[in-house]
Amino acid sequence: MDFSLPEDLVAFRAEVRRFVDTELIQHEDYVEEHDGLPDDVKNDLKKKAVALGLNSMDMPEEVGGQGSGLLAQVLVTEELSRALPGVSSSVVPEASNILMACNEQQRERFLYPTVRGDKQDCFALTEPDTGSDAAGIKTRAVKDGDSWVINGRKRFISHGDSADFAIVFAVTDPDSETDRITAFLVEKGTPGYSIGQLHKTMGHRGYRQAELVFDDCRVPGDNILGEVGKGFDLARDWLRNGRIMTAARCLGPMARLIDEALEWSKQRVQFGEPIGNYQAIQLMLADCAMDLYAARMMTYNVAWDTDQGTDFRVLNGKASAVKVFASEALGRVADRVLQIFGGTGYMNEVFVERAYRNARIERIWEGTSEINRLVLARNMLKRGMFT
Repeated sequence: MDFSLPEDLVAFRAEVRRFVDTELIQHEDYVEEHDGLPDDVKNDLKKKAVALGLNSMDMPEEVGGQGSGLLAQVLVTEELSRALPGVSSSVVPEASNILMACNEQQRERFLYPTVRGDKQDCFALTEPDTGSDAAGIKTRAVKDGDSWVINGRKRFISHGDSADFAIVFAVTDPDSETDRITAFLVEKGTPGYSIGQLHKTMGHRGYRQAELVFDDCRVPGDNILGEVGKGFDLARDWLRNGRIMTAARCLGPMARLIDEALEWSKQRVQFGEPIGNYQAIQLMLADCAMDLYAARMMTYNVAWDTDQGTDFRVLNGKASAVKVFASEALGRVADRVLQIFGGTGYMNEVFVERAYRNARIERIWEGTSEINRLVLARNMLKRGMFT
């Protein structure tokens, strides 16, 4: 069994790390204070990210993406996530891979510009009354001639305020058990579509969450993504890969936290010697290293399995397992490292405090830890342990 990484991926990962260290991290203080980057800085960094080949890595080359496998995406995401998400997420263009369901006319309007980074989408599934129960959404779309009229609200939508269009999931057949939900492409400026509350969050400065409001929003039938009634099938596939990428986004901050804890343990002197000489600190460092090692191996493995074409029913369980483990491991590492830093780690000008706040959401979005444990257990009861 060969666990080595391809040389080209190792070299590309090193390029991405240099980009993060030299271009991104320097903007973290600004984003923390101003909740975002200036447009000129953002556009400059976005151009550099595209030139490096970071845009839409999961999209096929024939539509303008990089055509990268999931393992390559995981490695790159791990490096990018060493920078705070308010910086990295705003400068690396990504297109939701469910846009591959666009027909040719929709590709010209939505897919290609998003892959290039000329437009930004947002994924509008969550609602005020439906988080974990994604299939229970209440936003309705009613057919009226050649159009559909959408009414409802979406909540906690990442990039919702800045997106050029939203991928909106709405109930089109409330009486159906299997074909209830349809996905629509709704452009900014469409009458009846507005931005509601901008949520103030505990962490992730610059990575804003918004409420989307649909009040008799009329959308042409040509803006249906995929087939009527098949929207939740598209969402389910997106959520599975999203859980794997969430795990990847936990690896970067874990690694950076450990690096900073090691450096601090060598420099910080108490009672006449570096605190790294004390067994209590050494035990915490060791536990951090084990959490990162385990999370990294699990994430790499499920990404590799995906690239090998492993049965999606097996991947569902593995994706849930790795999302839970990596997000909870990040929480443990952040807590230990803040303890190692003591009072200094509690100050909001240091990375440790920021990473501690940011870590908490990872156990909630893309499926809470509890929901993902249920997905894993039910897969085990049907198919055994990942087989």
